[in-house]
Amino acid sequence: MNPPEFTLRAATPADEPFLFALRKATMTEHLERAGESTDEHTHWERLRYRYGDAYVICCGSEKLGLFKFFRDLDEWTIVQIQILPEHQGRGIAAHLLGEFLSHADDARVPVKLSVLKGNRAISLYQRFGFHVVDATDTSLLMRRR
Repeated sequence: MNPPEFTLRAATPADEPFLFALRKATMTEHLERAGESTDEHTHWERLRYRYGDAYVICCGSEKLGLFKFFRDLDEWTIVQIQILPEHQGRGIAAHLLGEFLSHADDARVPVKLSVLKGNRAISLYQRFGFHVVDATDTSLLMRRR
């Protein structure tokens, strides 16, 4: 199977309406189930968190999602991977994750992320070697390597 064809480009302020709609479409269900706030202010705060580390996933000129991450010297962090619902299941997140983890392996650094309990992405992360290292009432902190 060929990897999905897409590119990453740095998010700009012009992307904010797309990213806000993406966040609502992909996260509201999980946030409600976890008892977390889903009001617009909270969505905007989370969207703008580490905005300089946000990359829009594109196929040509079509926006498919968001990949937000940062790299510290001793550990890399995946902040968010969000794919529009109509593009989920095509291997986009798995491809991004695999590429990112390959670079982390080359750099010999562990990778961490946080995911809401009950999110189906947990099984994807486990397939890539992430393990739960801590938990809150609503989230799991997962780490690889």
